[in-house]
Amino acid sequence: MKDLLLIGLGSCLGGMARHLVGLCVRHLGVASLWGTLAVNLLGCLLIGLLAGLFARHPNVSLAAQRFLTIGVCGGFTTFSTFSRDGLTLWQEGRLPAFALYVGGSVVAGLVAVAAGYRLAGGHA
Repeated sequence: MKDLLLIGLGSCLGGMARHLVGLCVRHLGVASLWGTLAVNLLGCLLIGLLAGLFARHPNVSLAAQRFLTIGVCGGFTTFSTFSRDGLTLWQEGRLPAFALYVGGSVVAGLVAVAAGYRLAGGHA
């Protein structure tokens, strides 16, 4: 239960940070999709830094790791988690699984968004 609460707190903080980045981008007069790109890239950089730090410092508690990666990074952007999982497959030499995971996630994600849009009455 403690881990669940920590992850929830981290997700809350990550979501607020995501919103703040979006506000900053809009304040600059840039299209919101660039804010999404900024969030995704920052989240990927952050989860990569954390993964590297946790690899070098294995004594960091699992609760702290979950708070930062699943919670903060996951609340900030799930793209960071997707990218980290893809990197893990790549590092393990599981290239067919990597290609299926990355390609399938992107294509299936786009199809799911279009299906949801159409089910809601739009024309995708």
